[in-house]
Amino acid sequence: MTKLNLFLHKLIHWEYWPYQVVYFPVYFQYLFYAARTRSFFYFNASNPTIKNGGFFMESKKEIYDLIPSEYYPKTLLIEPTETLEAIQEKIKEAAIEFPLIAKPDIGLRGTAVKKIHNKQELAAYFSKANFNVLIQSLIPYENEIGLFYVKLPNQPGKITGIVAKEFMILTGNGKNTIRELLHEDKRYLLQLEVLEEEYKDKLNTILSEGETINLVPYGNHCRGTKFVDASHEITPEMIESFNIICSQINGFHFGRMDIMYHSYEDLAQGKNFQIVEINGAISEPTHMYDPKHSLWFGWKELTRHFHYMYLISKNNHKNGAKYLTFKEGVQEFKNHHKHYDTILEF
Repeated sequence: MTKLNLFLHKLIHWEYWPYQVVYFPVYFQYLFYAARTRSFFYFNASNPTIKNGGFFMESKKEIYDLIPSEYYPKTLLIEPTETLEAIQEKIKEAAIEFPLIAKPDIGLRGTAVKKIHNKQELAAYFSKANFNVLIQSLIPYENEIGLFYVKLPNQPGKITGIVAKEFMILTGNGKNTIRELLHEDKRYLLQLEVLEEEYKDKLNTILSEGETINLVPYGNHCRGTKFVDASHEITPEMIESFNIICSQINGFHFGRMDIMYHSYEDLAQGKNFQIVEINGAISEPTHMYDPKHSLWFGWKELTRHFHYMYLISKNNHKNGAKYLTFKEGVQEFKNHHKHYDTILEF
C-alpha cells in the first residue's frame, strides 16, 4: 500500500486530523469563557486537587494518591537518579511481578509507555528514561474503556460517554507474517514505522492458525487502538456506582477515567475493574472518535464537554479554588513544552 493511499485514508477520516483543525470551534468557545472568567487559565479550578486541573504537567502518581488503593494497580514512582539495583529492590518489595508496565509520571499521549517482560527490558528502559517513571503491576482484566465523568454544580454526577477500545490484535493464518497481516488494515499500517522500531525482525514471524498477538497493549488512539462509542452501555446503576466511587476521589469533578474491567455487568455494580489512570481538564470525550461519527458530532461533543468544564471551574472558583494567573499559566506551558521535548527523546 502506497504512502499516497495512507495519506488519502487519513485525509477522509477526521479522527486522524491534527487537533488544531478538530478543535477549531473550541478556540472561540475558550476565548468567550476566558473573557467571562477573566482568566486564560480558568480550567485550573475544574479539579482543585489535581495540578493545573489536569490540563498539563499533572503527576499521575499524585492523582493515584487521591484514589482509594483498591481501585488501581500497585504503583511505584521511580526517579531518574535511582540505580537499577534500587529499582529492582523496590519492585521486589512491592511484590510487582513481570510483565509490568512502565510509563512516564507526566505522560504524553502514550509516549514511552512500555510493557516490560524481564530485567533486561527493565534495564534498557531506564537507560533511556530521563524523567520520573511509574512502575505498575499488570491489570488482570482484558477489556478497556474510557468513561467520562462530570460532576456539575449542585447536581449528582453523571457519565457523559463511554469509549470502548479495540486493541491492535492480529490473528494468524499459518501463512502470512505479522508484517503482511498489518498491511490488511490501514489503521494498523499507519503504526508500521513505530512497530518496526519496537519489534524489529519479530514482524517477520508467521503466526500459526488462530494464534493471536496484541502488538500494542495500551488503549491509545495514536498507537493504533480503535475507539468505539459504547455510551449505550451507560445505565442508572452504573451512574450510581460511579457517583459512589468518584465521591471518594477528593476534588475530582471533570475528566475521563481509563478503566480495565471484566464485564459491563460487573462494572455497573462497581466491581471487578481497575483504573488505569484519570485524565482531568485535558480530557477528550474520546467516544467521538468512533469512525461512524461525523465531524459535526465530534464538534458537538467537544463543545458540550468544554461547557461543562467552564461551569464546574466557575463554581469551584466561587468556593475557593483558584485560577492560575497569566504568569503562572505561561510558565506551566513552558514547563510542558520542555517536558514534551524530554519525553520525545525517549
